[in-house]
Amino acid sequence: MLVLASLGSVYDRAIVDTGRQAEFLFFVSFLVTFGFIRTSAHLIRAQVKWWPGNVNVGGTHIHHLVWGIVLLMVTGYVGVAVAPPSPWQEICAVFFGIGMGLTLDEFALWLRLEDVYWAREGRASIDAVILFGALLGVGTWGGRFFHALVREAARAVRR
Repeated sequence: MLVLASLGSVYDRAIVDTGRQAEFLFFVSFLVTFGFIRTSAHLIRAQVKWWPGNVNVGGTHIHHLVWGIVLLMVTGYVGVAVAPPSPWQEICAVFFGIGMGLTLDEFALWLRLEDVYWAREGRASIDAVILFGALLGVGTWGGRFFHALVREAARAVRR
């Protein structure tokens, strides 16, 4: 429990106190959404009976890219035009991250304009998420956060 308290204080100092909580929440929601939607796609492909499956409207498959774009448009508008105060800014950041995760998971569809999710060309989506996630992680946390996190973890282990 002491380890979590130490890590929590690092989070407070490196994220909350520096005003980067919305960025952090955006980053985490982006990664969690990507992981969830990839898992969902694998469950659908494996035809797992208890998993809800694809969304179809009138016989047309609605890719999760569509839901991501809608979320990006709505939260982008709210973030820019309304510019809500905290905690709404952080909530908007979470939904923006969800939209980004849904959209970038189908990045290969952007490039090919055809469904190549399971083809070799579909790897472009994973590459885009890795690149964007790495850039976002470095921009959100920076080196100081990682150094402080390692320092606190090492200190907690020594206790």
